[in-house]
Amino acid sequence: MTKTLTGKVALVTGASKGIGASIAKHLAAEGAAVVVNYALSKKGAEEVVAEIAGKGGRAIAVQADVAKKAEIERLFSETKMAFGRLDILVNNAGIYEFSPLEDITEDHFHRQFNLNVLGLLLVSQEGIKYFGDEGGNIINISSIASTYASPNASVYSATKGAVDSITRSLSKELGPRGIRVNAINPGMVETEGVHAAGITESDMRTQIEAQTPLGRIGQPQDIATAAIFLASPASSWITGETLIIAGGLH
Repeated sequence: MTKTLTGKVALVTGASKGIGASIAKHLAAEGAAVVVNYALSKKGAEEVVAEIAGKGGRAIAVQADVAKKAEIERLFSETKMAFGRLDILVNNAGIYEFSPLEDITEDHFHRQFNLNVLGLLLVSQEGIKYFGDEGGNIINISSIASTYASPNASVYSATKGAVDSITRSLSKELGPRGIRVNAINPGMVETEGVHAAGITESDMRTQIEAQTPLGRIGQPQDIATAAIFLASPASSWITGETLIIAGGLH
């Protein structure tokens, strides 16, 4: 059976673990060559590449802080050297920090906006230079936090609200060039970061699951399979959309 993304090249930012790693593996399973970007976790990124290679896929790991323009330019240069082109860009890299209003600082604000918003814009700005004449595909990983705004998450929610707006704006700006731009807005997903923050065993998880019609938090593959749909020809007339994947939680 023909794989839906055979011959395509994809770049996933923040792909050493969690949602990004799952998206990278699913893209490779559908035939795409994948650039696994990471900022700090070289070991994690190399494990993702090794798993892809072990299943007959093609992937490389490239370190770059995607909040910094010079490192973004190097990331795409290395992508072109390895695979010659780019078709699919997944803006997954991001951070979340919760803080009550009284404790918000300039650093807390800029750290999240620099990566979640400015970084996404700069990566997209550079990425479209590498799309071919037939266009390309940008998938932004946003969050249900953009609309389901939790207490103590005003800055993080604001960054994801910005991502949703950027998605709609760029879809109109880049559509005439054959470039589709969509966002996926996950609910709570069980990732390494969520475990490290102690959320998986918390009252917060219990509360979220109680409010979720499907009764559970998400798994990385729940998001990755949606990314495959948005990256594939099956969604060729979809752009400017935000796809909420949260078990029915709104």
